[in-house]
Amino acid sequence: MSKGLGCLAVIVVVLIILGLAMMGTYNSLVGLSQATDSQWANVESSYQRRADLIPNLVKTVEGAANFEKSTLEAIVKARASVGQVQAGPAITNDPQAFAKWQASQDQLSSALSRLLVVVERYPDLKATANFRDLQAPLEGTENRINVERSRYNEAAQAYNTARQKFPAGLVAGILGFKEKAYFRSAPGSERAPDVNFDFGRSPAPAAPSAAPSAP
Repeated sequence: MSKGLGCLAVIVVVLIILGLAMMGTYNSLVGLSQATDSQWANVESSYQRRADLIPNLVKTVEGAANFEKSTLEAIVKARASVGQVQAGPAITNDPQAFAKWQASQDQLSSALSRLLVVVERYPDLKATANFRDLQAPLEGTENRINVERSRYNEAAQAYNTARQKFPAGLVAGILGFKEKAYFRSAPGSERAPDVNFDFGRSPAPAAPSAAPSAP
């Protein structure tokens, strides 16, 4: 009888220890997941600020004479595409949805980079107060986006690393803690935007070669 009670006591103690371990692991994963979601909110906020700046930027640039129309159309189209992809903390648990959202944001980033390069062709536009007032916060927002994306990746890495360790891996699988997606560099982001400054003009004729000197 006493032997049976002793075995039961051991089992109860083991179950209590396992329960406490699982509780601690669960609480740790919840904390790391919340930190990642909080940082994701900062990423969304930065991207939203950029989206809010774009309509006024486009309106200002439209006033420039002979400005390349395709550049503005690309920005308007890219911004509309961004709005069609639903974001939110849950998207970080879905790699495919996350990749689609990032691709739409990268497309808008590329269009904006092209715009700022093309503007170099229009000194009168660059000199206007309206454009300068928009360019400065836009460039600041782009920098903020890069910072917040890096911080999100750090938070996601901390969560994913903890999730894969034992016994967190068991708890994560049972309780539905999914891996968080990372931001990746956009293909070709290391290259400068490809911009044609000719705008359809025919290339200037080559200068005639000098006549050969008399022997």
